[in-house]
Amino acid sequence: MTALEAVAVHLPPVAEPIELVGARLGLTDRQVRLFRRFHGLDQVRVDHDGDLTDLLTAAATALAPLRKNAHRVKYVLHARSLPIAAPYPHNPLHEVLGRLGLTHARAFTITHHACAGSLLALDVAGRLLAADPDPEALALILAGEKTFTRDARIVPDTALFGEGAAACLVRAEGEHDRVLSYAVDQHGEFDGRLADDPELLARYQRSYPELVIAVMEAALNEAGESWESIRLLLPHNVNQISWQRICRQIGYPPEQMVLDNVPAVGHSFAADILINHHTATGRGLLRRGDRYLVAASGLGATFAAMVLQH
Repeated sequence: MTALEAVAVHLPPVAEPIELVGARLGLTDRQVRLFRRFHGLDQVRVDHDGDLTDLLTAAATALAPLRKNAHRVKYVLHARSLPIAAPYPHNPLHEVLGRLGLTHARAFTITHHACAGSLLALDVAGRLLAADPDPEALALILAGEKTFTRDARIVPDTALFGEGAAACLVRAEGEHDRVLSYAVDQHGEFDGRLADDPELLARYQRSYPELVIAVMEAALNEAGESWESIRLLLPHNVNQISWQRICRQIGYPPEQMVLDNVPAVGHSFAADILINHHTATGRGLLRRGDRYLVAASGLGATFAAMVLQH
């Protein structure tokens, strides 16, 4: 059963207040107040000097077990939200492999599920490891991106992106953080530029809560769990209000949901789930054997959820 061996996070040292971010994006004062007062945003993490290679390398370097297990890493997956991350012919992922001494590993990028891509990466990594003849083989998942265009900085009226990054070692079998289920649902009718299509944005916002709830409950059913048996909910960091509303709708205690990183870090693309996992374990919110649920959505639109046992 696929298991998370270790998770590490890199947060750039610069924390920009959303007022500064909004000014750069040309947002009105009302739009900035919406993000702060209604959505619960305060700042986003950015690294003005480093590139994507630096960002991912920093996250992987923070992964202490990687140093003595680099030879066991057979696969490296970059869970990426955006289809393009750097101008040709640069290949940040392969540059990271060179820095980490992992050029022997098979490496590729997953972009198909946008900000829900880290869950897809976990599933793909588990399948690759299960089929690998080496029982000691590991996969390394990297997540995190640069906010290098306007589209990479904002989801209109919903979220502001940051440059937090995360790294995760995965093994085919393990004693903790085992994946019990994975559910995914895609709705291509919401594909398009939300910033340029107010009607599409409105339809997406209306449908979003029900679609998120549906995929979470599908993951619960597959794992044989219920909301009552889930110790913790780790959501992606789009904003606070949408998840608080979802909790009220399903009757789940909001205090059992990790939202600490929404105001402090920003929406870090596909890295959110791993960042929140790192926060939850660092704060001792999970006990051995606890079941917890992670959930994310990606524009386009993909909705995904996964149940794990700590």
